[in-house]
Amino acid sequence: MNLCLDFGNTNCKAALIENDNLLHQFNFTRTEALQAIEDILLTYSPEYAILSSVISHDAQITQLLEAHCKKVVVLSADTNLPFFNAYNTPEQLGVDRLALAAGALKAFPGQNCLVISIGTAITYNLVTSSKYFRGGAISPGPRLRFESLHTQTDKLPLLREEMGYAPILGFDTASGIKSGVVNGIIGEMKYFIYKYNKDFGDLNVVLTGGYLPVFENKIKNQIFADPNFLMKGLNLILNHNV
Repeated sequence: MNLCLDFGNTNCKAALIENDNLLHQFNFTRTEALQAIEDILLTYSPEYAILSSVISHDAQITQLLEAHCKKVVVLSADTNLPFFNAYNTPEQLGVDRLALAAGALKAFPGQNCLVISIGTAITYNLVTSSKYFRGGAISPGPRLRFESLHTQTDKLPLLREEMGYAPILGFDTASGIKSGVVNGIIGEMKYFIYKYNKDFGDLNVVLTGGYLPVFENKIKNQIFADPNFLMKGLNLILNHNV
């Protein structure tokens, strides 16, 4: 059994996977992480573990994993990957994007794939049919857009990520902000899908990330929505290293 850990900018997640079957999922905060992981290790006794972290995590977590598992992979630019990383600055690449690229390889072997992950940041991640991760784009996620409109202006209110219906034509300040944020992200995604499809052709598009429920039905292009895509990628990388 594999333990896959994803420490993002906002949330920490864990998944137990065996024979490509996702058995259990867990969510916890940074402060809860050490105790939560210890509970998982003692309850389920996974043999192998992989940690993807875009934050500074407690060194005790790695030590805890190494004390309980036969093999622990802390995902980094130096990790042995099942694809070619063509990113010019691999040391600056968020390791979560490596996991998403691996997920693309698992889901669509021998095909071009664009993975869009909508979280604190929105990342666009392109993997080619020849197993090359080509990079993509990074933009602010919904929360950052709402917050910046409030903090970088004198009078615009802070909307608490009100992600319901967003009219194209805002009828007051709040609906105008919502329209700009939500419809702006939709337009951005459609543009990148169009451009990458034009440049690479036969493009599979995957939508994932914490804001997946908000946007999965707002893109008319044929997309594959998968909230567990990153975990599946982590599992592939872990299996590649054991």
